[in-house]
Amino acid sequence: MKKLLVVLLSLGLIVAFSATASAAVDVKFGGSYYVVGAYESNPLLTPGDEAGYNHYSQAFFFQRVRLQPVFAIAEGLTFTARFDALEKQWGNTNWKGGTDDTTFSRRSINVVGAAAPAAGTLQQNQKIQESIEFERAYVTFMTGIGMFQVGYQNVDDWGTDFGDYSYSRPRIAYVTKAGPLTLGLTYEKVFENANANVAAPKLHATDADKDTYALTGIYNGKGIEAGLLLKYYAFNDSKPSGAKTTMNLVSPYVKATFGPLYVEGEATYWFGKYAQYELPAPVGTPDIDLKAWSAYIKGKFTMGPAYVGAAFSYASGNDLTDATKNTTAPSGGGTNWSPALILLNDWYTTWNQGVSSPSSPALSAANPVTSNKYNTIIYNGFVGFDPTPKLNVEAALTYATVAEKALSVAGGVVTAADSDKLGTEFDVSLTYKIYDNLTYMVGAGYLWTGDYFRGATAAGATPLKIDNDYILMNKLTLSF
Repeated sequence: MKKLLVVLLSLGLIVAFSATASAAVDVKFGGSYYVVGAYESNPLLTPGDEAGYNHYSQAFFFQRVRLQPVFAIAEGLTFTARFDALEKQWGNTNWKGGTDDTTFSRRSINVVGAAAPAAGTLQQNQKIQESIEFERAYVTFMTGIGMFQVGYQNVDDWGTDFGDYSYSRPRIAYVTKAGPLTLGLTYEKVFENANANVAAPKLHATDADKDTYALTGIYNGKGIEAGLLLKYYAFNDSKPSGAKTTMNLVSPYVKATFGPLYVEGEATYWFGKYAQYELPAPVGTPDIDLKAWSAYIKGKFTMGPAYVGAAFSYASGNDLTDATKNTTAPSGGGTNWSPALILLNDWYTTWNQGVSSPSSPALSAANPVTSNKYNTIIYNGFVGFDPTPKLNVEAALTYATVAEKALSVAGGVVTAADSDKLGTEFDVSLTYKIYDNLTYMVGAGYLWTGDYFRGATAAGATPLKIDNDYILMNKLTLSF
């Protein structure tokens, strides 16, 4: 809290001095705050009355404060910053983690299923976030040939929510308009290979970095928006030894409104070299080609205060039968689109590590099924009703499978999960707008767990037993 007050005081002083020095400088603060409370019945998906299975429920709160000041310095010239603070579970004092903070007051809660810590020792849990984290800082300026943005900005957002992550990375962007067309060129510095954490001989190696280059075009017409993204990924951080990655992405999207019907869709096609080995790689090491794709479509039909809709998504996985090919879509389905409260939901995975069974196939390195939604096929249907302008009631049914059941490969033999079914989930939520900028939501979800979470059963072995899960939650959200 002390750090937060210092930051707010500093920003206040900046505003005060700016106002004194130049009347042309204007500062607008935007941001948000949310707090979520949740109770979950069975996050391990295990039976509660079976010997040899851990079974527990849990309840927790988590929150986030976000501030985004925009400094209007001159006409056509702004500076934007953003930082998050107190992004943590209520009552969790493990802000730093690691071994640098040895005060007893920072001890983290014990991990369920782990041995109790010895007296006077700390649980070394990985940190989620520092107390205050500046994420973005960039300048925007208009010129006679278009708009430029330089600095740490929002990236990995394109078209619809599908495949999006809303990450922050350093970027240079140029945008210009030509009638109904908006054209853009961007460059991103994903990783710079010039720091002490990189071991020799890679330290300070020329061009041993990660960079991306993109060309975008967006058309806006009456009732329709369509765009095309062409992006090139040059990931050379493993040079001069190891493998480099050169990927190409083609991604079209469309959003269209036809009276009461709204439709949106997006697709990705990935191709290139997932791993291209250079000397001194071992002789005979094969390159790995990348050919993968994903697709998404959603429709929503509004009838007065009611609406009904459906969505479908596919993100390819890898069957592991060919060591020279990778067919997993690198973007997966993203984390921004989460049709269910439990299954493949990003906030749930962040604060609760996601649903899992003792075998944890969902964390398979070959085809990870996480909130990124790699290797997934998702069917979603929903219906909603607005009894008043301030109240919304919605119910949704989600069914999900994996695209490929392969979990691992050894000696040319692929180990596959018993089933491709991730599960079926029914969710219901009620959202009330207390003020225009303040909403309160209560929701519940029930997951009928799919047999994919059993993992792979060896010949002659008894399959793991799994059980269902449910969650109860409420969320208060303030935006300004």
